Amino acid sequence: MGDIVPDSIEHYLAHLNRMTDPLLVDIAREGRDQDLPIVDPEVGALLRVLATAIGARRILEIGTAIGYSGIWLAGALPADGMLMTMELNPDRAATARKNFERAGLGDRANVMVGDAGLLVAKVAGPFDLVFQDGAKMLYGRMLDRLVTLLRPGGLLVTDNVLWGGEVVPGHVAARSRNADDTRAIADYNERLVSDERLRTTVLPLRDGVAVSVKVK
Repeated sequence: MGDIVPDSIEHYLAHLNRMTDPLLVDIAREGRDQDLPIVDPEVGALLRVLATAIGARRILEIGTAIGYSGIWLAGALPADGMLMTMELNPDRAATARKNFERAGLGDRANVMVGDAGLLVAKVAGPFDLVFQDGAKMLYGRMLDRLVTLLRPGGLLVTDNVLWGGEVVPGHVAARSRNADDTRAIADYNERLVSDERLRTTVLPLRDGVAVSVKVK
């Protein structure tokens, strides 16, 4: 059984996913081999659907890794659209740039290297969609700035909000994840659903994905 969704359901959803391609499969394999925190293909498909649904032209991503989720996002952009994505590790950032080029999206992806907690103060909005998948301890610290950067009607999408079920009291018998991260995510979830600027729902997909629309 999966931590959130039973394995049989996850396998069925994977079977239905027709949006992945050989390049994405190859990059996902590379990420797994390096034990990198990249999204699952079903989360990638969700990102592309959401970006397409709102006609996104400018997207901000926190946590590039090697460009896997960024390719899902940038693939929804028009030719003159732009993905700005932030990565702390310069080696991963360099690999991400190569992967964006391999995907034919090099002209739509700007990889910024550095601490996203600092870089977000230097970028200008508005963005149509923001994908938060960076350091979990920074989720709450960055929330106000990310909401400010969104246009009205824009989406803030946050990964890992169920954190293997460990944010749910009593759900996991033996905890395996960082306790500080768990508390940070639980606090962040409460802030998301209480923020009057947002309307938020949480999808129990993979490790939990929160989708928030900016209403004011």
